[in-house]
Amino acid sequence: MPKRTKAEAEATREALLDAAEVIFLERGVSRTSLEQIARQAGMTRGAVYWHFKNKSDLFHAMLDRVKMPLRQLLDDVEDAERPRAPLESLQLASLHALERLQSPRSRRVHTILFHCCEASSDVNILELHQRLADDCYDTMLERFEEANRTGTMIASIEPEIACRMLMSMFGGLMHDWLRDPTRYDIGDVGPRIIDTFFERIAPNPVPSHPALQSLT
Repeated sequence: MPKRTKAEAEATREALLDAAEVIFLERGVSRTSLEQIARQAGMTRGAVYWHFKNKSDLFHAMLDRVKMPLRQLLDDVEDAERPRAPLESLQLASLHALERLQSPRSRRVHTILFHCCEASSDVNILELHQRLADDCYDTMLERFEEANRTGTMIASIEPEIACRMLMSMFGGLMHDWLRDPTRYDIGDVGPRIIDTFFERIAPNPVPSHPALQSLT
């Protein structure tokens, strides 16, 4: 296939995903049809089926455009010349995830994921949320266990509890802010919440948000 044709096909796919974001956000996932998405993109339903097997396939492709696994976030904040302590890495990764959430596309897609995904035969939303949570939990737990072994986390908190605390805090913050982003500035409130959590579980003071950013 010529390069130009491949580029056009990719542009068509991206346009369909853009259209899906708009319609899913307006109507909800279960009340959106592939025909409506095609119409929003100015295309035929056949164009949708050329790129996606069904609505679930399209939905997951839309999510993949903004989804960044925690392991990748951790890789992004690691410093090869100065290895970071496990809690420092988790703190930076959490702040990085919060920053990414504020981009227009990420905000739209996560709003759909948290607030526009009704129970549907097209997308098993409970299974999807569980899979995302499990991946995050396993990666977080590794770091909290390392912090526990190295004495860089207070001994009174078990790694499993610290992991559940951070996941609950971050998930609750996302859910709350996405419901109405005009109520407060998550770019200000979010880092303060994250910094406070890590300050409380570290035996010694940890750098605050601005200092951590300067390390990246």
